[in-house]
Amino acid sequence: MPERVQAFSAHVDTFARDRLPPAADWPQMFFALPELYYPPRINAAVELLDRAVARGWGLRPCLRFGREIWTYADLLAKANRIARVLVEDMGLKPGNRVLLRAANNPTMVACWFAVLKAGGIAVATMPLLRAKELTYILEKAQVGLALCDARLAEEMVKAKDAAPVCRDVLCFNTDAPGGLESRMAAKAPTFDNCATAATDVALIAFTSGTTGNAKGTMHFHRDVLAICDAFPHYILEPTSDDIFTGSPPLAFTFGLGGLVTFPMRVGASTVLAEKAAPELLPQIVQDHKATILFTAPTAYRAMADNAPRAAFASLRKGVSAGEHLPLATFEAWRRFSGLKLYDGLGATEMLHIFVSARQEDIVPGATGKAIPGYAACILDDDGNVLPPGEVGRLAIRGATGCRYLDDPARQRAYVQNGWNLTGDAYRMDENGYFWYQARTDDMIVTAGYNVSGPEVEGVLLEHAKVKECAVVGAPDAERGTIVKAYVVLRDAADATPETLKALQDHVKATIAPYKYPRALEFVDALPRTETGKVQRFKLRQQAAAGG
Repeated sequence: MPERVQAFSAHVDTFARDRLPPAADWPQMFFALPELYYPPRINAAVELLDRAVARGWGLRPCLRFGREIWTYADLLAKANRIARVLVEDMGLKPGNRVLLRAANNPTMVACWFAVLKAGGIAVATMPLLRAKELTYILEKAQVGLALCDARLAEEMVKAKDAAPVCRDVLCFNTDAPGGLESRMAAKAPTFDNCATAATDVALIAFTSGTTGNAKGTMHFHRDVLAICDAFPHYILEPTSDDIFTGSPPLAFTFGLGGLVTFPMRVGASTVLAEKAAPELLPQIVQDHKATILFTAPTAYRAMADNAPRAAFASLRKGVSAGEHLPLATFEAWRRFSGLKLYDGLGATEMLHIFVSARQEDIVPGATGKAIPGYAACILDDDGNVLPPGEVGRLAIRGATGCRYLDDPARQRAYVQNGWNLTGDAYRMDENGYFWYQARTDDMIVTAGYNVSGPEVEGVLLEHAKVKECAVVGAPDAERGTIVKAYVVLRDAADATPETLKALQDHVKATIAPYKYPRALEFVDALPRTETGKVQRFKLRQQAAAGG
């Protein structure tokens, strides 16, 4: 059925609603399950947190962080105090955007709930982002307020100075006078929640695009609940006794769902860790007796090769997403742990996973089927549905869908004839299972992170020694794919190991460090078409051949 937005809205600030795509460019929604129909007025934070306490879950563990445990009642009280700070001290009006900047810790979660309870729009960002990237987000989403971990304040302050639209930054995880904690102490632990419409925007999630500029994707309050009532309910099947943990940042919708909203929907708890690299995850799982793990394929492969099996004695389920799960990694983890990984295909544009399979239905090597609440097919370049066995563009529709922030051209590219086109090439077999083939765009997916090649190129070109460059993905045994740069220097005599390291360090210092080129090759010239365009496909072929 066509997408519909309630005529009424709780948002006084209508910036987000005014910048939704034209209705004709919206995806066709597919509500196959009765539980995916929500009341016209609903607030996702209230449903996930206030209702949890009202059900009698108040004393249950909710957030585990080191030796610290927050119950559902603890989280509710803290979120209410923060919501009061936002409204009473910072002047938040419903519909205002609030940037959140922190690693995975309990206060970050409380801030996210507080923003939604107050009717604001959460704009969560990864802690690795630099001032340049933060400034773009502030300006693109016209973000007026920010809540930032005190340990990450330096880049945030630089961004605020560069983006006058951001009028106030308040730091947390600090005992400094005037910090968030000191203001919370003066507030009551109750709050009059904003009665948002189900179709009021709850969050704007930014994801890197192939043109170098981040894409803002807008999701409603009902969308946040829909992802909780689809994949986890029908595929993962968690219980209130489960203990979740994992590595994805909460700024990734993969992490937001897997580490916050999914466990809270069933009254379970989650283990948050500010650092959750593959070498640290086994100890986290062992210390907290975690039962459900969310992380990227590269982490599962690394742990299967190096971690002690005993560390995972409590684990009963593992979810892999963020990039394609190679069959070799699936088998390595099964040999190591005895568990079959849930392979989940999702997208920031769709908010979370839409293709996967229940444990008993997993076919090794296949991603899975469209999950309940979604439909999927394979389209050719003209938009025709292809038969089983043919490779084409994966197309999705369901209870969530792509709505870019003020970006009509990208919207029309992602949504065509009502279908969301993920940028993945797949084939579907006779049994409805989808088998990954490749990415259809220039996005480099490395160790679960999306990296825009053109963005890295732009940073390299800022260096005085670089004349021109091109960035592509190169195969790598450990990470699946790495970022590789081909660089033409202004002076060929500068082609030294020292220059190579200087260029890598320059990228690390300018944008998020995970985006830097792990491989960098100096070349005399870049392959180009007759019209002067760089032929990146030739460089990808060269990189695939080891050159």
